[in-house]
Amino acid sequence: MKRRDVIKGGLIGAAALAVPARALADPLGDAFDSAFVPPAAPTAVPTPALTVPAVPEPNPAYERRVLEIAQREVARAGNTVWRRDIAGIADFARPSSLPRFHFANLENGTVRSFLVAHGRGSDPEHDGWLKQFSNVPGSEATSRGGYLTCEWYKGKYGTSIRLVGLDPDNSLALPRAIVVHPAWYVDPSMVSKWGKIGRSEGCFAMAPGDFNEALWHLSGGRLLYADRITLA
Repeated sequence: MKRRDVIKGGLIGAAALAVPARALADPLGDAFDSAFVPPAAPTAVPTPALTVPAVPEPNPAYERRVLEIAQREVARAGNTVWRRDIAGIADFARPSSLPRFHFANLENGTVRSFLVAHGRGSDPEHDGWLKQFSNVPGSEATSRGGYLTCEWYKGKYGTSIRLVGLDPDNSLALPRAIVVHPAWYVDPSMVSKWGKIGRSEGCFAMAPGDFNEALWHLSGGRLLYADRITLA
């Protein structure tokens, strides 16, 4: 094979450049050999590492506080709630990047926690922190207070749980269509990418992968209570 055929065929490896001794008398070939510089290997572009969502360290004092609030609020609701084994406690003192929707099991004293969104009207800057509560229609804000969880229904976001507000601060939950529902923007991958999750229109939106927990353990006559929690 002649050198020009090698070059034309694109064979530029070491084997292609190993030419017979008789070809060294070719001035044009010598010039090519002296001028040719193999291209540098492409530099691998590192894949940016994803930010791992922050997970709070186990805090027994905080979990005891969640259980205390759950017991207090179930007692305050009285006969309005007819299932008292588990209560949902949404702690909006925490940022949306942290699990803050606590399922407090009042029978065995355990707490399981999940991500939950707050409303756009409660966080106009969308920095992940709830700034204000509101019960005003059209505010798209989260309301504080106790809720009775009711039946499932099929709505805008698929299967959802109706809520009835039990306090003056959330008395319009039903006409405002404040519910518990699944939403893609609450997926943990949002925290990895943006450091926060998306906002709802005032509803308690959960990650689709977690929402079945609410269907199984929170719906059907249990209490959901939303506020800012302190360790007072």
